[in-house]
Amino acid sequence: MKDDQALRVHERLTAHSGLRPVRFGDGRRFALWDLASLAEGALGTCVDPDSLTVAGEKRLRLGLGRSGREHSYNDDFRRRYWIHRPDGGSGPVGTVAVDTWPMGVGALRVSSLYIHPVARRQGRASAVLDTVYEACRAEEMYGFRLDTHWTWQPTVRYYLGRGLWVTSWKHALGFARLSYLPRYEVRETPRGEVTFLTATAADSAEPVPLLVAGSANGRLCLRETEQLRRIPEERALRLYARSTLALHLAIRGRPLVRGEKEWAHADRWCDIGEPEGLAYKIGVFERVAREDGWRVESPYASLSALGVRGEGNSDAGSASGLEDR
Repeated sequence: MKDDQALRVHERLTAHSGLRPVRFGDGRRFALWDLASLAEGALGTCVDPDSLTVAGEKRLRLGLGRSGREHSYNDDFRRRYWIHRPDGGSGPVGTVAVDTWPMGVGALRVSSLYIHPVARRQGRASAVLDTVYEACRAEEMYGFRLDTHWTWQPTVRYYLGRGLWVTSWKHALGFARLSYLPRYEVRETPRGEVTFLTATAADSAEPVPLLVAGSANGRLCLRETEQLRRIPEERALRLYARSTLALHLAIRGRPLVRGEKEWAHADRWCDIGEPEGLAYKIGVFERVAREDGWRVESPYASLSALGVRGEGNSDAGSASGLEDR
């Protein structure tokens, strides 16, 4: 299955000096780089994918449980690329894959984004994401979406630091860079409040506050500004502003639950939306990660740190919990 716009995006990516398509015979090597990424995020085990022995691969796959199973790749649905240095260098420094069919309306899904440990902190992942976004925009698509896991905290922080919007937390944390969502900022005030600001128009010189979050007695206090109330209800910006701020609060270990009434309905927002929905899913994400044998590093020591006091959805799970790529 292919989409004409998506195929033109891939023509642009293939022509880019920093990307090279995975050729026939490279699939096994790409799979090992994918495994190295998964092992680092899920287990905290950093390995050189090109130095993995058969025994080392088996050990990692067993440690990853069901997530470690080797999958076949169908390039009809996504195209895989090696990331290279702009000057060509002496081999790949990372991997990325991009779907060949839009995800949702006018956006392509990015996956397998991984930078080899020796090539990190040089802006390579950021450059690749910019390249994909620019290729999408050149073909009149909105941009890209990607997923990561809550328990992969450095990766979550990296995507938030890149200014990506939070657009889903159904099965994993969904991030996006879309042309109809403006640049945003998150600022902490001396009083300990966290303010979410964004440009409300293309010519806005200074971002305006939309949401202000604080806490009292271990509970979230969330206030909408007049600027947010002026935005029409149907605008995606209203929904994604709340979800994006919620995740920014979560990585700071701030409470996400406002009260018993809101927590009792948290499962209404278990796909995306209000901060209580994210609190609910954090419990689920961490419980599932532990069941799979994954390392769980979390800003939260317990459900009470989220603002949960045991009311409502008591089955949310335990919430006792990667690096700039």
